Amino acid sequence: MGARWATGGSATNCAETFRNVAGGNGGTLTLLGGRAPLPVECHAMAMIHSLAAAMSDQLLNISLLSTEATLNLPDAQNSSPVRTPDLQPLAVSPWDIALCVTGTLISCENAIVIAILFYTPTLRAPMFILIGSLAFADLLAGLGLILNFVFIYMLNTEFVTLVSVGLLIAAFSASVLNILAITVDRYLSLYNALTYHTERTVTFTYVVVGLIWVVCIVLGLLPILGWNCLRNESNCSICRPVTKNNAVALAVTFLLVFALIMQLYLQICKIAFRHAQQIAVQHQFMAISTTKGVCTLSIILCTFATCWMPFAMYSIVADSSYPMIYTYATVLPATCNSVINPIIYAFRNPDIQKSLWLACCGCVPSNFSLRPRTSSDV
Repeated sequence: MGARWATGGSATNCAETFRNVAGGNGGTLTLLGGRAPLPVECHAMAMIHSLAAAMSDQLLNISLLSTEATLNLPDAQNSSPVRTPDLQPLAVSPWDIALCVTGTLISCENAIVIAILFYTPTLRAPMFILIGSLAFADLLAGLGLILNFVFIYMLNTEFVTLVSVGLLIAAFSASVLNILAITVDRYLSLYNALTYHTERTVTFTYVVVGLIWVVCIVLGLLPILGWNCLRNESNCSICRPVTKNNAVALAVTFLLVFALIMQLYLQICKIAFRHAQQIAVQHQFMAISTTKGVCTLSIILCTFATCWMPFAMYSIVADSSYPMIYTYATVLPATCNSVINPIIYAFRNPDIQKSLWLACCGCVPSNFSLRPRTSSDV
């Protein structure tokens, strides 16, 4: 009888003996009084109650965390790891638009020159090869300005930036070096007038043009090969990602090239004056022709210096911490030199003018001068 009571009333006794303090004592089961040893059934029920209380607390905590996460969840449109300000479209700079328009004009002008030289078989002399190389360099410069605008506002990545900058460096370097080659060609045509056509062959001219482009391509590859400041912004020049040291080296090289061009044109003036004195019959003819040549040389030198000198000097003294407006104000005139080059070196040539008239109108004006223009003409 006693055994049956112990077994049958164990649930009632355990319920009276224990209380679940899940709400008042930290979720643990405590013994009231602690006077008597517990039956086995009470131990089992105590473990079950303890596990149930722990699971209830855990579910409650998960529910609270889920509720907080739901309240703090961002919108689906803003769930990207990219910050919201970065998603805003870049404001287009008027300077970049001006550079893009300049690049378009450069490309159109020099494309016309290249087309005329390519489709006119008679324009294959060394002088026209150099003019064609200059036009191709300026064409690449114009396309580089257009691509640079597209890359900045549509595809702005590190690799694309390096490619764009490398193309511009190679193109403008080739433009300056081709101007130097044309100046040397004009000087040699006067200095060695008797042997010029035998020494300055087409093959030799192609070799010179090839060397120019090899040097310029190497210069253009330097940013891609690691000569850049993308990992160290403090070393950037005014033209990111070109390093300050590289920009200074390019600027100093340009100043040396400009000094050489100026010296060559001064020698051309001296030779022209001497030849004019030897072949002139009338003093008036000598004065007019020589003065015209000197004025043309002055215009060429002043144009070249006005376009490139501000950018070269600013590249030496400034760095990336200077205001961008000064960089734009010096870069834009430098790019305009490629707009003027076709006018100075191509469209002034009577043979190219004749081909242009034939291509556009199918005829040549009656008052058009058919005197062939030689390398010595300035």
